[in-house]
Amino acid sequence: MTQPRRILAALLIAIVGLLIYRLVHSSRGAKPARPAIPVRVATATRANVPLSLAAIGTVQAYRTVTIEPMITGPLTTVDFHQGHVVHQGQLLATIDPRPYKAALEQALAKEAQDRAAYAVAQGTLKRYDLLIAQHYISAEIVAQQKATIAEDQALLAQDRATIMTARTNLSYTDIRAPITGRTGLLNINAGNIVTPALSGGIVTITTLQPIYVVFSLPQQDLPQVQAAMKSQTSLVTALTGLSHHPTVIDHGRLAVLNNVISPTTGTLTLKARFPNRSLALWPGAFVNIRLAVRTEHNVLVVPSLAIRQGPAGPFIYVVQPAHTRRGLGAANKRPRPEDTVAALPVRLGFSNEHITVIKAGLKAGDQVVVAGGSRLRPHARVRIVSSPRAARTAPTKQ
Repeated sequence: MTQPRRILAALLIAIVGLLIYRLVHSSRGAKPARPAIPVRVATATRANVPLSLAAIGTVQAYRTVTIEPMITGPLTTVDFHQGHVVHQGQLLATIDPRPYKAALEQALAKEAQDRAAYAVAQGTLKRYDLLIAQHYISAEIVAQQKATIAEDQALLAQDRATIMTARTNLSYTDIRAPITGRTGLLNINAGNIVTPALSGGIVTITTLQPIYVVFSLPQQDLPQVQAAMKSQTSLVTALTGLSHHPTVIDHGRLAVLNNVISPTTGTLTLKARFPNRSLALWPGAFVNIRLAVRTEHNVLVVPSLAIRQGPAGPFIYVVQPAHTRRGLGAANKRPRPEDTVAALPVRLGFSNEHITVIKAGLKAGDQVVVAGGSRLRPHARVRIVSSPRAARTAPTKQ
């Protein structure tokens, strides 16, 4: 091989080796671009938001009456079915009336006897009045006869009281419902001897329509509650215990605000009245309560899922759109996959499980991340996997 060819071959080998070296080292040093993080977003919007106070309440019957016997005697009949609705005045049970009928007849007979004696005493006094005018009898005899008449009048008054007592006791043999409501469990069966000291009574009747729910709120909420009651906007909603997807049970009105604040708990007790037409509220049950106090108009709201907590306080990841392609119309400005996010600190207002009011930090129309935010960091690339959705700001249908 000639000298020029050797030089050319060496030069080619050197060039090839340099290219291989650069390719190897460039591949080692290059870092692959991180893929865009898929997220779901919603749009910050303005809406009218009804503000409410949340509490846990206990359902109480509107009225509760324990049916207890007023007299002693054998229970002869039970004329209602357990757990059924009874109406005011309906016959519930019967106590053997025979001893009380006999007592009434005895009282009536005694009253007739004393009334006859009183009539005789009055006739005698009339004769004495004629005789004393002729000076045939002394004034002392007339005075004694007048005393006898007074005694007979007292006996008649006593007889009338005895008759009234006997009639009352006889009426107690028919046990009737004092209110309209649903009966509970029967505590004693027919054939047993009942007395006024019967433990637990015969049965308990409760009025379920309407019905009450009693709940407590911190004493700091007293001004809001008073303002709501004054403006007659104190709508109360009873909900199921499911926090993520609560179901409305019934709507009612605030009926009573207790006149004292508990010194031990620092809470005020309230009572709401519900129509309970579907009988979904049952005495003794626990329900979630929302008391509407006022409505904030035209406020900025976002889904509560968008709120995140950091060392400096609450913040929200907001999508920052990339450049819009040329030629796209105004109706088609969907962000491109290389959009990024920014962490914006915000000042929060009213909040519940659905929406949160933003006092400062955002503007209407901003797209906020509601899902996928756990993998984000400021300026991270994102890819929207669903169309933007407006925040759920519509108030619950009243």
